[in-house]
Amino acid sequence: MAKPTTVKEAIKAFETVKMLKATEAEKVELWGQIPPIEKMDATLSTLKACKHLSLSTNNIEKISSLSGMDNLTILSLGRNLIKKIENLDGVADTLEELWISYNLIDKLTNIEKLTKLRTLYMSNNKISAWGEIEKLQALESLEEVLFVGNPIYESCGSDQTKLKSEWRIEVLKKLPNLKKIDGVPVDVEEKDAAQDA
Repeated sequence: MAKPTTVKEAIKAFETVKMLKATEAEKVELWGQIPPIEKMDATLSTLKACKHLSLSTNNIEKISSLSGMDNLTILSLGRNLIKKIENLDGVADTLEELWISYNLIDKLTNIEKLTKLRTLYMSNNKISAWGEIEKLQALESLEEVLFVGNPIYESCGSDQTKLKSEWRIEVLKKLPNLKKIDGVPVDVEEKDAAQDA
């Protein structure tokens, strides 16, 4: 079996393909490495100018080593093996979008530290309790969420039309400031229904 790609190797490959220094790039794409990256390491802290870091479609099990990425606003970690949201303290003051769909996350512990978070893409994970969704109430800037494909989504019933409507109202009751749920803008009727419920 091949050795996993290291972050350092992935950065070198990125620099070769893009013909620029990763330390100066605003968008660093380290997604879909072959063999996949399994571990985030301290090499990431050299990406001082990076605003958008993409590590999607790898085999990363744990979020780590983001300290020093002072400009990071978008972190893309979809399609990995991540089980929990952790070690984001180093980017908590700048991170606005967390794309973490298709992982193994069942709890939103530590999400409240991301005070600037506006967008959370979390489809196809393992969230099954409304208490986890309620943790998002601490995020005053949160405008957009994506939770389709989580066990909690199906908790509103099996009829697809009814499910979507009930799900959206239930989410809005808990997170009234949202502007978009599961890719669809929130309308006035939904906001009213959530307030009346």
